[in-house]
Amino acid sequence: MKQHLTVVTHPLVQHKLTLMREKTTSTAVFRQLLREISQLLAYEVTYELDMTDRRIETPLQEMDAPVLAGRKLALVSILRAGNGLLDGMLELIPSARVGFVGLYRDEETLKPVQYYFKVPDYLGERMVIVVDPMLATGNSSAAAVDLLKQAGARNIRFLCLLAAPEGVARMKDAHPDVPIVTAALDERLNEKGYILPGLGDAGDRMYGTK
Repeated sequence: MKQHLTVVTHPLVQHKLTLMREKTTSTAVFRQLLREISQLLAYEVTYELDMTDRRIETPLQEMDAPVLAGRKLALVSILRAGNGLLDGMLELIPSARVGFVGLYRDEETLKPVQYYFKVPDYLGERMVIVVDPMLATGNSSAAAVDLLKQAGARNIRFLCLLAAPEGVARMKDAHPDVPIVTAALDERLNEKGYILPGLGDAGDRMYGTK
């Protein structure tokens, strides 16, 4: 994955994203759409997983068949909204190891504040995919990647539903070695640091909270 930003333009991804953007979409439908779109995005972000061959026997003959190589990949959710992407990806990659980074955004400074960090062992030997629906200011995302690198992670990808140009620039400046995969690059941030046109607060829409 050579480019820093990949926007997944697949028709199913774009259609589901439009339904999620609509303010009349219910919590239950929003959650289901997020689960579905996360599986589609997972195909893109896992494209470069290492492979090897294993000798197997089909009903007709033996063959050398491709299988995943090395340690199981790690999915790391930035709480709480990241869990929506995580759930769908785990259906596709049930053997993945899972970690959590708890960060919340100080509404005055827009800076991330850490309150939880729990990740799998041997991060340096795994592909690590960080998931968070919104890449807004990029401060929380950059802070999460900082923590993961401190824990030994070297092969990191960032997966989000929406990205703002400001967040992409912040991540590229802080972590140029971390490719970003997203369903859309939106226009800008508003004065409160929310993505425009966006889809509102992903966590609130997913869990029905305000």
